[in-house]
Amino acid sequence: MSTTRYRCTACGNLTRFDVTSTRTTRQFQHFTVGGDLVVDDEVVLNERTDEVACRWCGHGRGVEVLSAAPETSDDAVPSESGPSAP
Repeated sequence: MSTTRYRCTACGNLTRFDVTSTRTTRQFQHFTVGGDLVVDDEVVLNERTDEVACRWCGHGRGVEVLSAAPETSDDAVPSESGPSAP
């Protein structure tokens, strides 16, 4: 599943979008003796976003892709012990 975030510049929506995409996957399908399908493994080979429309204002003309927030490492977390004595 994609982790792409969107924003509608027309209404400010950040949370509700209709996303139409095309995916090509490879699955290991396991059918039980009773005929029920269980997908044991799935690999996404290709995924393409075809259309993104804002659920609030109803069009996709103002939808933009948000850049991902920079990841922080454990080294960048401030210490809880406070400043050290000189």
